[in-house]
Amino acid sequence: MFRFTVLIALLLALSSCKRWVVYEVSDPVYQTGDNLAWAAKTFNSKGWAKERGETGTRVFWLRTDVSISKIMTTEHLGVDIHDFGAFEVFWDGRKIGENGKIAAGTPELPGTEKSSFLIPDSLATTGNHLLAIRASQSYEQDTDRRFVLRIESYDRLLKEPLIMMSFMNLMAGAFLIAAIYYLFMFINSSRKEYAILIFCVTCFLFFALLIVEYLKFYIDIPYTRFYLRLETIGWLTFSISLLVPLYFTIQFSFRRRWLLMAGLLAALLYIYVSHFREYDLTAKYFSYAMWFASLIVALNALVQKEKGGGIVLAGLLLSAVVNFFLYYDIGLFISFTIIVLCMLYLYTIKAKEVERAHQNSLLLSSRLKLELLKKNIQPHFIKNTLTSLMDWVEESPKEGALFVQALAVEFEILNQIAEERLVPVSKEIELCQVHLKVMQFRKEIRYEWTSSNIEPSDLIPPAIIHTALENGITHSTPAEDGMIRFNLNFERGPGYKKYTLNTMAKNRPMGKDKSSGTGFQYIQARLTESYGAGWDFSSRRSANGWQTEITIYTPQ
Repeated sequence: MFRFTVLIALLLALSSCKRWVVYEVSDPVYQTGDNLAWAAKTFNSKGWAKERGETGTRVFWLRTDVSISKIMTTEHLGVDIHDFGAFEVFWDGRKIGENGKIAAGTPELPGTEKSSFLIPDSLATTGNHLLAIRASQSYEQDTDRRFVLRIESYDRLLKEPLIMMSFMNLMAGAFLIAAIYYLFMFINSSRKEYAILIFCVTCFLFFALLIVEYLKFYIDIPYTRFYLRLETIGWLTFSISLLVPLYFTIQFSFRRRWLLMAGLLAALLYIYVSHFREYDLTAKYFSYAMWFASLIVALNALVQKEKGGGIVLAGLLLSAVVNFFLYYDIGLFISFTIIVLCMLYLYTIKAKEVERAHQNSLLLSSRLKLELLKKNIQPHFIKNTLTSLMDWVEESPKEGALFVQALAVEFEILNQIAEERLVPVSKEIELCQVHLKVMQFRKEIRYEWTSSNIEPSDLIPPAIIHTALENGITHSTPAEDGMIRFNLNFERGPGYKKYTLNTMAKNRPMGKDKSSGTGFQYIQARLTESYGAGWDFSSRRSANGWQTEITIYTPQ
């Protein structure tokens, strides 16, 4: 897409504004009334007004002198006229065309704001000429649109809009496809990234802006609807000027996002109000506000050493250079295109990071499954368990059978949950209860398990409470009555859920800090795998023994 943009820029540069006809145009003069003799080249218009004044629904005339000094083409000449109203055009007294129908005894049929007319070859010569316009402006009477005249090859006057439209249609099509593609990506994504939606909407708005800007070449827009199109362009530019900086603030994790966006919104509204109905100027100032807001975010990203910050900053500076040297309409669209390409590049960087994180999560998930099984079948666990089992079988075969059954159930549950990312808390509690039966045979200590406020169907990562339970067993010795008690409490609040495992027993002396043991690392890795950074974990001594808290933050 970058090559496509460069190609358009080169083609626009090659079709530069070389003048094939050198001419000068005098200031127009006006007269209210209707007399066909005023079209004659020999008529003396001395005393006519330099301003049109209030004409109401009456017919009025406009006359301007044209001096052609050089013609460097053999093609037919034409004249391009920008003006409001319905009018007939006379060149050296000869009628060469009309735009709409003048309100002369009949209702006016509004003409278009821009119209082109062929100049007869016999009158397309160097020297002095007269352009006269017989007109009416029954609508938009308070608007005195500036009269603009351009003389050029008639063929070029007709082809230039078509060439420009072809370039802009290609650009508009590219952004429409991008908008549809990223819309489908957002809809079908399990993880809703609103930066994608913002980029999609921005591409669609830019497509709409291109279409509305060049709509005048597709259909005839009467001058009574001329400002409706400009108003639409203004609001589209307003929306794009808000969304582009918002996208950058999200992708670069800009800390004061809403403060910046509130300031930008206030600036855009001030521009709209203070320059009301100054459409081109308003759109230009909108783009300036967008550029400065985006520049602030890009500079902050560069300081924070965010990936893509340098590319976005370079793109913003390049867009400013392009807009400075090229004609406003063309420069604006190329500048916008460069900025959107920066947005796309930034998204690809973030997408690459997400893909890498996904691959790492797959590797982590596989490693965690192995860790879950490994930590429960490690040699010393198996050796100690089998030694205890042999003693129980020799001393009490019946109890030994219960020991074997409990051990088998524990391994069966571990095998069931090893492949899962999340399991019901009821399955986790079942695992903990079976493990306590096994440990009761091994250590010949009585254990008691209770739970409160549990939601059995709630999902949590596998074996995290089981690991916390093992930690409580390791850190504790029986209380005075010879028991170690465990209580699992569940609490749900706005935006979070919390599991608290209390071990009620005496604490063993700790020779070193256990906060970073392999068990804790397993719990933290499992929480990160499922919830990213949306969790808290703590395990510490308490007045009654040992307390472990797992807090998971949930969307409200």
